[in-house]
Amino acid sequence: MISRRDFIKYSLQGIAAIAVPVTAIEIINPSKLFASKDAREIRWGFLVDTGKCVGCGFCVKACKNENEIPYDINASRTWVERYVLTKDGRVLADSPRAGRDGFITGRIELGQGKYQDIKNEDIEKAFFVPKLCNQCENPPCVQVCPVGATYQTKDGVVLVDRKWCIGCGYCIMACPYGVRFFHPVYHTAEKCNFCYHRITKGLKTACVEACPFGARLIGNINDPNDEVGRIIRTERVSVLKDEFGTKPQVYYRGLSKEVR
Repeated sequence: MISRRDFIKYSLQGIAAIAVPVTAIEIINPSKLFASKDAREIRWGFLVDTGKCVGCGFCVKACKNENEIPYDINASRTWVERYVLTKDGRVLADSPRAGRDGFITGRIELGQGKYQDIKNEDIEKAFFVPKLCNQCENPPCVQVCPVGATYQTKDGVVLVDRKWCIGCGYCIMACPYGVRFFHPVYHTAEKCNFCYHRITKGLKTACVEACPFGARLIGNINDPNDEVGRIIRTERVSVLKDEFGTKPQVYYRGLSKEVR
């Protein structure tokens, strides 16, 4: 007998994914953005300080252990990318094992089993960029999910209900940030959820707690007295791919223009 999950999945095969409209884009203006926000209404936001990240991979290890992601698979809810800018104008980036084991050599992984050794004297600049689900205010993954397995909570976090997910993959294709993947055990869509089971109990996310350098912070961005909310209001911050109009709620300090 065919299961409910398989029935829905097979019924949807061949249907094109819903197109996500792109909204008008504005330069981030913190004063305007938070003018009508009520600090009593929690809106979880994340702050990444790229100047403090050393690429140690502790955050990736902690995330895998906390959220039942098999340790040895080459996928993770959060990962760290290394960027190397050479003096001859090249931009190289890699994230071996999601940055889980850190970056201890100048050997850049190019993909498909290819590597390139970069000498220290040839490097103009190098830095690390942690990435995770952006918990978009306008999440395309929620829009395309045909069964409501991906949904957004009142406090802005996008969750996945494994009991409802049919594994169609629409949300994975719709995400412009590449943060989603199929869980190898549960065979459902998987992504970062800001450790929702922790933050709703007053705890930090696993990655924030594991970072020894304070490169990651999470807080209520509606609250001007919250450290994350204060920094977003008073300092220059950036978001990834703002041209998509998804309104990401992961903000970056010191984000370099080479980051993609």
